[in-house]
Amino acid sequence: MWGGLLIGMLAPSLVHACACGCSVFDVGTSAMFPNGTGGMAFVKYADQDQNRNWHDSSAAPAANNDDKDIQAQFVTLGLQYMFDRNWGVQAELPYAFRRFTKADSGTIGSRSWSQVGDLRVEGIYTGFFPDQSAGVTFGLKLPTGSHTFDLAFVDRDTQIGTGSSDVLLGGFYHGDLTKDQQWGWFTQLQLDVPALIQGDYRPGVELDTAVGLDFKGFALGRLKVIPLAQVIFSERTSDSGAAAAAADSGYQRLLLSPGFEIQFHPVKINADVEFPVFQNLTGNQLAAPVLFKVSLGYMF
Repeated sequence: MWGGLLIGMLAPSLVHACACGCSVFDVGTSAMFPNGTGGMAFVKYADQDQNRNWHDSSAAPAANNDDKDIQAQFVTLGLQYMFDRNWGVQAELPYAFRRFTKADSGTIGSRSWSQVGDLRVEGIYTGFFPDQSAGVTFGLKLPTGSHTFDLAFVDRDTQIGTGSSDVLLGGFYHGDLTKDQQWGWFTQLQLDVPALIQGDYRPGVELDTAVGLDFKGFALGRLKVIPLAQVIFSERTSDSGAAAAAADSGYQRLLLSPGFEIQFHPVKINADVEFPVFQNLTGNQLAAPVLFKVSLGYMF
């Protein structure tokens, strides 16, 4: 599941830093947690418009950042399959649409492009408890997305692909808060550690975590509507390498995210909105005031 930050230099000249931090869309809600054996095909859509300059923990003048706006939409196709109640696999391939606007030699210019993003392949282990309430994930993010689109205008940290092969480690847990099983809670985390890089650019290490509550009390026959609320925390270290803007990358942010899940077996629909309530960004960065995500899953 994916979030949005773009990074710029403090001075209004030679600005070229725009780290996305989109892995925040890969945590939150229990809709994609394994439940029994078998498979689930899914598609996720996420949207963000990073149009506000931010410095440290507050808004900053737009003139301090040559990067002005990035509009991005992501359509991710995925497949999850549990071979038994212990082991499974999951793969996700995003396709991104991006429009980037910045001041280039004093003139405002834009580029629009769309490309396949970086493939994520993970193993899943849920053998800790019989009800699969806890699990760990482990795998790789592969550099299938391009990191070389119009390099004269689009910097490495604004590319759709990172150019890096990353180690992915994660975990999740969900349980009941009440004996009638109407109120539940869940938590999830995902760690993304770049390992192999290209072009002397190493993205920062990113950690995304979520904790949430859901209410399962609304049902009409087979149809279930589940309201939920969650808190999401993200942290990313600074980028490094000759092609990075280390002094203007790295952040911590806290988001509140209301949403809902609809279950009508074998279909699952999940949607949420994410509002940043705290952001601490190194240097000047473009931040999104709100993020949107919706997913549709089909179990088989």
